[in-house]
Amino acid sequence: MAQLGQQALSSHPSHDGKLHKRSFFGGLAQSALGHSLSQGQNQPYSQHALSNTQSQHPGNDPLAGMHLPPATRALLHYAQEKGILDDLARYFKVIPPHPNFCYSRCTGRKKAVCIGINYVGQRDELKGCANDARNMRDFLIKNYGFKDQDILLLIDDSHGRGSPRPTRKEMFHAMGWLVSNAQPHDSLFFHYSGHGGQSPDASGKEVDGMDEVIFPVDYNENSRRDDGPADIIDDELHEALVHDLPAGVRLTAVFDSCHSGTVLDLPYLHSAHGRLRSMGHVSKRAKERGGADAGDVICFAACRDDEKSADTREGGVPVGAMSYAFIQALERNRNQTYEELLQHLRATLIPKYHQKAQISGTHPVV
Repeated sequence: MAQLGQQALSSHPSHDGKLHKRSFFGGLAQSALGHSLSQGQNQPYSQHALSNTQSQHPGNDPLAGMHLPPATRALLHYAQEKGILDDLARYFKVIPPHPNFCYSRCTGRKKAVCIGINYVGQRDELKGCANDARNMRDFLIKNYGFKDQDILLLIDDSHGRGSPRPTRKEMFHAMGWLVSNAQPHDSLFFHYSGHGGQSPDASGKEVDGMDEVIFPVDYNENSRRDDGPADIIDDELHEALVHDLPAGVRLTAVFDSCHSGTVLDLPYLHSAHGRLRSMGHVSKRAKERGGADAGDVICFAACRDDEKSADTREGGVPVGAMSYAFIQALERNRNQTYEELLQHLRATLIPKYHQKAQISGTHPVV
């Protein structure tokens, strides 16, 4: 395990017509009820919402009386069919969806930030991260209608002389630019490839006692000066990227870094088969918020919080395993659902690199 300063740091390895089938970057699909998921008024969930299915809880509705947004109410049809209604009820009683949550149509402005840090000349130098950021930028332009002028690229290799250096300050500037003036149905994308790690949680609000962190290129410089934070912790990432997003804004985040499973501190974490994981990862901080955030946020992480992520080579070129697998999977099939994409990522990453990609969101991702 590589070390940066005094902190442990692993090497960076370097609804499609149906409600539950939201495609990557897709617009808003039609629900099984035949209406747009963003329409309708908030109202208490009732068994009537499942009128076409047989209740698995006759006389004992686990969500009775809960006020849920229309997108969530529509989701319950699929949850009933898949047998995960109890899972949802358990989560919603602790962290309910935001009352104004709605899915983004992704018809508005598209903006992206792609960050790749090789830590050139430093002890824990990586090889493929800057390539990852460039590849992701090109992928977004080629496949999803992003424009070059609407993408901020922060890299630190010799080919990035025209790009801002990915210091802590510049990374926060980039995140602020990404979410500024966001409007419903905008589509935002954030990609980070670089070192990740864990540090003791000073607030006492993380379940495992550790914050998940990422490391700017000037981490070592900041550590030596000891005049402020050197890394960027999960709380700060959530505050910068998620907290203030309006309802109906899509943010897709991809973290290709070690220990990144819950790095965006999103409440709904899923298994590869679509079921919600146990609530063991949900921090006291997330519970204290009183509910999920309003934005339509999806996060793909390279591995679990207790795993490393690989820096590797493909076609003789240094790349991050997660970034490469993500682009390859979507270039083969642009119309995958989130669940299918997660399954394809895991099919690639688990056998070869022993890392389990994760997906989480501000709303159940099913």
